[in-house]
Amino acid sequence: MDAKPGDRIIIESERVGQPDRAGEILEVTDSPFGRNFRVRWDDGHVTEIRPKSGSARVEPTPAGRRG
Repeated sequence: MDAKPGDRIIIESERVGQPDRAGEILEVTDSPFGRNFRVRWDDGHVTEIRPKSGSARVEPTPAGRRG
């Protein structure tokens, strides 16, 4: 998954009727197990995640809006 700080990430809910979770990617790091993302969620919490394949999508930040 190609992502950069400033992009938005959306995690699809695993439960029917529950909303998706979205936030801003703050940091992207590589590990032996895959890419990790530090995310500030829309509710203000910050966590580090490694989404499983197909459970997330990234919306790039329009040019000029990063930082």
